[in-house]
Amino acid sequence: MESPAKEEAGGELAMEIESSVTAEDWRRALSRVVPSVVVLRTTAPRAFDTEVAGASYATGFVVDKARGIILTNRHVTKPGPVVAEAMFVNREEIPVYPLYRDPVHDFGFFRYDPGAIKFLKYDEIPLAPEAASVGLEIRVVGNDSGEKVSILAGTLARLDREAPYYKKDGYNDFNTFYMQAASGTKGGSSGSPVVDCQGRAVALNAGSKSSSASAFFLPLERVVRALNLIRDSWDAFGTKPESVYIPRGTLQATFQHKGFEETRRLGLRNETEQMVRAVSPAGETGMLVVDSVVPEGPAHKHLEPGDVLVRINEEVVTQFLRLETLLDDSVGREIDLQIERGGVPFTVKLQVEDLHSITPNHFMEVSGAVIHPLSYQQARNFRFKCGLVYVAEAGYMLSRASVPRHAIIKKLAGEDIAHLDDLIAVLSKLSRGSRVPLEYVKYTDRHRNKSVLVTIDQHEWYAPPQLYTRNDATGLWTAKPAMPPESPFLASAHHASHVDTNTNSVSSLSESSPMDLKCQYDSENLADGCIKMQTDDEIAVDGSHSSEDSVVEKKRRRVDEEIAAEGTLPSYGDLEDVKGGVLRHPSNAEGSELARTVSSNASLAEQVIEPALVMFEVHVPPVCMLDGVHSQHFFGTGVIIHHSDNLGLVAVDRNTVAVSISDIMLSFAAYPIEIPGEVVFLHPVHNFALVAYDPSALGVGASVVRAAKLLPDPALRRGDSVYLVGLSRSLQATSRKSIITNPCTAVNIGSADCPRYRAINMEVIELDTDFGSTFSGILTDEQGRVQALWASFSTQVSLHEFFALFVSEVMTLACSQGHIPKRIKKRTKRRLTRKLKYGCSSSEDHQFVRGIPIYAISQVLEKIISGTQAPFRLINGIKRSMPFVRLLEVELYPTLLSKARSYGLSDNWVQALAKKDPVRRQVLRVKGCLAGSKAENLLEQGDMILAINKEPITCFLDIEKACQELDQSMGSDGVLSMTIFRQGKEIDLVVGTDVRDGNGTTRMVNWCGCIIQDPHSAVRALGFLPEEGHGVYVARWCHGSPVHRYGLYALQWIIEINGQPTPDLETFIQVVKGLEDGEFVRVRTVHLNGKPRVLTLKQNLHYWPTWELSFEPETATWRRRTIKALQTTTV
Repeated sequence: MESPAKEEAGGELAMEIESSVTAEDWRRALSRVVPSVVVLRTTAPRAFDTEVAGASYATGFVVDKARGIILTNRHVTKPGPVVAEAMFVNREEIPVYPLYRDPVHDFGFFRYDPGAIKFLKYDEIPLAPEAASVGLEIRVVGNDSGEKVSILAGTLARLDREAPYYKKDGYNDFNTFYMQAASGTKGGSSGSPVVDCQGRAVALNAGSKSSSASAFFLPLERVVRALNLIRDSWDAFGTKPESVYIPRGTLQATFQHKGFEETRRLGLRNETEQMVRAVSPAGETGMLVVDSVVPEGPAHKHLEPGDVLVRINEEVVTQFLRLETLLDDSVGREIDLQIERGGVPFTVKLQVEDLHSITPNHFMEVSGAVIHPLSYQQARNFRFKCGLVYVAEAGYMLSRASVPRHAIIKKLAGEDIAHLDDLIAVLSKLSRGSRVPLEYVKYTDRHRNKSVLVTIDQHEWYAPPQLYTRNDATGLWTAKPAMPPESPFLASAHHASHVDTNTNSVSSLSESSPMDLKCQYDSENLADGCIKMQTDDEIAVDGSHSSEDSVVEKKRRRVDEEIAAEGTLPSYGDLEDVKGGVLRHPSNAEGSELARTVSSNASLAEQVIEPALVMFEVHVPPVCMLDGVHSQHFFGTGVIIHHSDNLGLVAVDRNTVAVSISDIMLSFAAYPIEIPGEVVFLHPVHNFALVAYDPSALGVGASVVRAAKLLPDPALRRGDSVYLVGLSRSLQATSRKSIITNPCTAVNIGSADCPRYRAINMEVIELDTDFGSTFSGILTDEQGRVQALWASFSTQVSLHEFFALFVSEVMTLACSQGHIPKRIKKRTKRRLTRKLKYGCSSSEDHQFVRGIPIYAISQVLEKIISGTQAPFRLINGIKRSMPFVRLLEVELYPTLLSKARSYGLSDNWVQALAKKDPVRRQVLRVKGCLAGSKAENLLEQGDMILAINKEPITCFLDIEKACQELDQSMGSDGVLSMTIFRQGKEIDLVVGTDVRDGNGTTRMVNWCGCIIQDPHSAVRALGFLPEEGHGVYVARWCHGSPVHRYGLYALQWIIEINGQPTPDLETFIQVVKGLEDGEFVRVRTVHLNGKPRVLTLKQNLHYWPTWELSFEPETATWRRRTIKALQTTTV
């Protein structure tokens, strides 16, 4: 940097020139500049270092036309993978590739092929850092706020502003001055040239303050140095070099420029200040002071915050530019620093480190996580040493264990993790489904390590672990397998499915805590293929327990002693039917005896049913969020409905288990153990799912766990007493006695913004009191027999309604416990509701709980146990038949007979329906038909269903029974003879029914980063499918993908690719299989609202190969298959 004297003279000259500058001069200058400015569309396909995956736009400008070099910001070129295009002012678009990004300062270069520009005449913009001066009038030319070309005027106000601070856990520039002007630049103008009236770039636009018009510009001195070194390297090779090396040195210390008044307060001696002022250029106002030091870096334990830098190698240094020049020229060598600390001078020798060596150029991707060595940028932010194992993106496996982004991994499976290679080595030893402890630390709680259990993916949700390395020659990050092929981690899920998932394959049992011992077992294969599980603290002697009672015996004795009068309770060995595991119901006399023996501090129902209760923890992989599922993590309570030697079944609501593509962990109230579960049945209408578990995995706990007794008949009536029983998060059984207020309330749940499963055509049970909207469980009689599932339902409400419901829940609960007076409750609710009336147009997810009569669950269970229906699927290594469900795919709602009479329904039908059901006194009306169903073109909205096969219909159960009779009758053609009332007329119709399985969606395709599936029932319930062959449905999209870049978002159908129809997934796969990498594809879509659209996008098979995931019933595993990928990429 030139001396202040020269700067001042230059400033006077600049002012003289400015005074004579005319509008014509600016027009001529801008006419040269604008053609050289480009709009940059960048896509970061992976999170890395300080950046997240995503798509954005920015600005750049040509600084070397012959070589094809574009200058922009570092946060535009990205430290990690990036795919970018540059668009010139004449709308020519070309691909650009990262050439260099500075490790610290906010600048980088893209390269492009100059020959690709065919129709535009343009020149490179010269760089003139020496022209910058206070008072200089400037123009910022760029893509401000996405406006392609915008020109903002300003005047340089400061040349010595400190580097802007953007984020505490993101990219920040340091050890440099910035310039400042009130130009008012916004998003999209990053990388814009700051030009003077001669068309020279005097600075690089980098950022701005959102609360004001202030903009921050990066000086160009170090940019010019880097560009010259690139040119020299280019000339030496005669063509584009394989890689570009720009020497950059560091002490891993951050300096700030402090005025002399502050350095004096820090203890700077008078004689030192006099010396510095004397030898420094006129106008110098301060010195460099140490602000922070990175642990274990060259300056660690040598420099401290507050140290004042006096000399480097006997040269007085007061400016950042000179400091960086000396460091960059001394990489790998020692330098002498003269420091004053509190008025005490001293000298230290420090080794200058290569800045590129602590800037990561590789990362591992595993289960969606991006993990790499901790960069200098983040080490400085977090005050950790460089090179630690850093989580840039948690992905699925780590986020499932609550490991956050920015975490530092310290241990895995009991082994220390110091480098990325250590992590890969430990992971490669683990098999699918294994659970191992992981220790991590995060910068917000740096003094305490946190320990969690990480579960290796059982299914092939994600591609095998890949190691990506930056290739500066191609501008891409090349991938290779991170683990050898023989690694247990890479074993298929089919082979790993028989591995004991509770066995720690790396750390020994002696290193585990007592709580970990509950899920660590030694397995012994028996002759019959069963597995005997035995805990370390269990001692088996001749098949009987020792005098020290085990947990099992204590559990048995506690239940038996409290509820067993002689002959009143079947023994544990008699609880299950030998064939099916269905529990016998005690007689009425036995039930009376049980009731008389109930404990005073817990209901008999609670004691009886507790061994059958299960807590669910459900995780949905983000890459597989099908069917509009609205969350990745669910909790809930289920009840065991079947428990035998080789099969356990648990019933739970579908707001807990929403989709079949899930990882489920089951925690049992009867015994402290956690084992995996597998979704085997999702009812397409009723709000329940069945989850299977392997009883052998329970070990000794299998004898304590038991199935509940189901009592489908008689149906519950208004005024009946029931016991609501469930589990708290601490697995404590909780119960209360309640009264049925309405046993037949029709569920009415509207469609969500993103269509997802919702219960339809159901009647539910309402209680007078419960435990709030988040407490699920079961309803039993006083003998503990299950009469209903107390299930959670999901709905979507406006933000206003959501908060009103929330306040009502909280206040009701508090008032019931006597904490808040009711008058306070009413006043608080009224005030909050009034405040929420305005400006709340968005929607929020809300859940409520109601009872589901147990009869539907009982019917499905009977069919599974009887094994009379196909298709078959593998459960615990045994093929079992799963039932089909015959449905009338029509959404119905009840209307009171009094209203139906007003619509013109005859008195005869009113009387017939009232006689059939004097309680409900209603008729069912058609709300809509599911698109693609057999009833779609026969029934119309508003139709009243009067009778089926001449039998009056008054409730949903009547229609279900009519459909079931079709399955039971021989030679049935699957149609219903219906009598309906439509617009004043009675009409007889023959309406077809549909048969659905309970598998849910079992196939998906990931193409260009969007998740594609066949339209699921919630979408079809909207009553619309595109006429052009229906198409495939876009369920989700991924950040940083081509569909993100080009705007192919969710909630629409893809009906054509390049003019070829795609009516179903199989056809879609065949079409996209023929598309090449980098090829622009024309996509025709139809939105849920019916709006058609045509867009284009470019495939990127390097980072986003096309693959499918499907469920194989024969092996009970999800299989991932690559459809199309680049040969150089292993997926």
